[in-house]
Amino acid sequence: MLSTGAAVGLAATAGCLDTREGAVPGPVVTDGRIDDGWRLVEESDGVVFEEAFGPVTIRALEHTLLYEYVDLAEALAETFDASGSPVVFFASRIDLRPAIDRLPGGIGRDRLMEEVRPAAEAAFRDQLRESGLEDVDVEETGTETVTGGHTASTARFSARFPVTGETPLPDGSTEGFDDVITVEARLALWHDGMDVLLSGGAYPTEPVSDVISRALPDAVADESLVDDLLGDDAEALSTEPETFAEAVEALLVAVE
Repeated sequence: MLSTGAAVGLAATAGCLDTREGAVPGPVVTDGRIDDGWRLVEESDGVVFEEAFGPVTIRALEHTLLYEYVDLAEALAETFDASGSPVVFFASRIDLRPAIDRLPGGIGRDRLMEEVRPAAEAAFRDQLRESGLEDVDVEETGTETVTGGHTASTARFSARFPVTGETPLPDGSTEGFDDVITVEARLALWHDGMDVLLSGGAYPTEPVSDVISRALPDAVADESLVDDLLGDDAEALSTEPETFAEAVEALLVAVE
């Protein structure tokens, strides 16, 4: 926690800070990939946390944009009757009020970021769960340079996207399956001198069509049959994971 002297100093300074009023502006994704195959599915705002720092109560307000990759989401809905998608991206702007994170020299900012970080991670996990992902676990943490030359704290997660259904076979029968798609997710958090910015995304580590291949008997599980079974959705469901990973990696560092 902040020392007593620091807390009193913050209290005295809080009223003089250029604290934003009204709604938190939405984050801006500056990489053009966001307009190539992604769609905005949710825009929300809320309170990330509210906590007293000595005599000063800090509220962290957020504005979040959630995107999904259109072709894959629609193919999953058509083929597996699934809601949600393992390929998502979101960006958030978090505004601290009063704006003690904007004190000269960044006084108190590190302490505040320590409060924001676990709340941001919890929000990220919730976003992934709402998109249908399960068993979200942190695998590693680090840092990365993002837009504007800022240094972001990063984390990599593993997760699973469950899929169930029936696969038609060449003889007219069906083969049931209950499987999971393995997923990797990335999170980045940084301060740009004005606000806290948060970005995150998820993508499969295998082509989604592999679920169908695993459900088929070995004697008929060839690529051409899988494509025939998937029909118009074959291309989207067979997309290599590197394609999604590259897109998410580029978007992750392009938020302001």
